[in-house]
Amino acid sequence: MAAVSALSKIRIDWFLVAIVASAVLASLFPARGVGVPVLDWATKIAIFGLFFLYGARLHPDEALKGLRDWRLHLTILSFTYIAFPALGLLLGPVLVPHLLSPALYAGLLYVTLCPSTVQSSVNFTSIAGGNVAGAIVSASASNLLGVFLTPALAIALMNTTGNADIRLESFLDIVLQILLPFVLGQLSRRWTADFVTRHKKLKLVDQFSIVLVVYAAFSSGMRENIWSLVTWSDLVVLLVVVCAILALALWSTWTVARKLGFNRADAIAIQFCGTKKSLASGLPMATVLFAGQPTGLIILPLVLFHQLQLMACSAMASHYRRQADAADAG
Repeated sequence: MAAVSALSKIRIDWFLVAIVASAVLASLFPARGVGVPVLDWATKIAIFGLFFLYGARLHPDEALKGLRDWRLHLTILSFTYIAFPALGLLLGPVLVPHLLSPALYAGLLYVTLCPSTVQSSVNFTSIAGGNVAGAIVSASASNLLGVFLTPALAIALMNTTGNADIRLESFLDIVLQILLPFVLGQLSRRWTADFVTRHKKLKLVDQFSIVLVVYAAFSSGMRENIWSLVTWSDLVVLLVVVCAILALALWSTWTVARKLGFNRADAIAIQFCGTKKSLASGLPMATVLFAGQPTGLIILPLVLFHQLQLMACSAMASHYRRQADAADAG
């Protein structure tokens, strides 16, 4: 009975289930023939709509408020866009080619360049009793900057290290499929912000777009025989490395925050915002950035990291909440 009760409390992440199902479906039934250009255009339209909605949702003031906490925001952004990418680069000589294939390492490096999440970072910070206002500002700023910084870092770091071939045409695609709709979404907020805020089910559009992107990526990969490029040992090593990166990030964000003199609430915000990587933004960007390459393998590390970070941060947020409740009771 206890086991049944415990199982009943487990929350199924249907979004992740849909992503995995989409990858499996693409592996078994990839798009071929006339379906390929149709899927390509559908994916481009979905990505355009996705970033338009991001722009419509994100109030510019959210990234500008609370500048009095500039040390908090600077610390979080430094982890997201400096410490993480530096770690990704340092792992290259260690992992390639003896432990990971170049394609999987490219995906791992790309994970370190992605922006932080907004919703889950704020939710976990709130559950843990952290600085929610600071988390909102930092996570929003991370996403706002990520639209520009993630593609720029990918072009600068992944091209120069030979881990990816991001062509000049990709830059134009970034402008047309990511920056343009995002800016249009920001400019449209006068007419669209209330509608987007009220209709929560528009999140389903986001999720459908990402599931479509995953299907397109793995479908393309099957046509290119991506699974012949990796072995089971590659996947096991990838899982171990992703777990190690997440553990190091969680430990270092908390340790550095406390050594810099941040209080417990701020340290919690730094830990949750500074370690998260956004699947919602990262997958569509990868599709644009790495067009014509084995995108399925490149996005695999991000999918793994996303699920592991949710599991780890959920457990930690609950632990922090119990600590706070115990302290209040004492």
